[in-house]
Amino acid sequence: MNDLLAPDLFDRIEPGARKASKRQILRSALACFDELGVDATPIDTIRERASSSIGSIYHHFGNKEGLIAALYLAALDDQIALMLPAMNKAATPKAAIAALIQAYLRWVTQQPELARFLFQVRHSVATGPRREELTERNKQRYQALLSWLKQGVKEGSIRALPSETYASLLIGQAENYCKAWLSGRVKGRPLDYAETFTEAAWRSVGHGSPHPGGWDEHRGQRGVDEDRRGA
Repeated sequence: MNDLLAPDLFDRIEPGARKASKRQILRSALACFDELGVDATPIDTIRERASSSIGSIYHHFGNKEGLIAALYLAALDDQIALMLPAMNKAATPKAAIAALIQAYLRWVTQQPELARFLFQVRHSVATGPRREELTERNKQRYQALLSWLKQGVKEGSIRALPSETYASLLIGQAENYCKAWLSGRVKGRPLDYAETFTEAAWRSVGHGSPHPGGWDEHRGQRGVDEDRRGA
């Protein structure tokens, strides 16, 4: 585990002295999940690594599934904290798309253990008892993007495509590369290819003429949520 980056990340996720125990449990859980695998990690191994008690873990998270969900949602919060300021500084739809992709690649490159964990457990969290919280997090992550997409379609700088395809076209290629990097199948850091994936995303959606139907207000948010559920 990247010990230089992890403390800053968990301090961001759960700031304050009163949450030191919770931070340590989250940090220890991530280390165990990354080393042993999520399914193969018993709660007692996390307790021992965190120098905590079973009672403390259950107090903070309820059970192992609750700990997994809490770590997952906290990771999304950390992504949001990186993505939204970058997108809010953009002046055009193209710049906003570039900001989103670059922020995502930067986060994965800096937090490989947490990124690997997200890919491993996102289905279980998306179908678990905290799925509504996950849906709300995804709305926060992509609300700014949706606004830029609608503006781009109206201006004619972004092609009017089926709304559920945008997320895959914009972030799917970068995400697939990140999965390959996290599994050791490729060596180059994702952030090193930020320009490549930004250009590929823009070629997928940009520079077209508006579709007569324009942006679908009813399906826009739903399409992104469905395609990016738990990502």
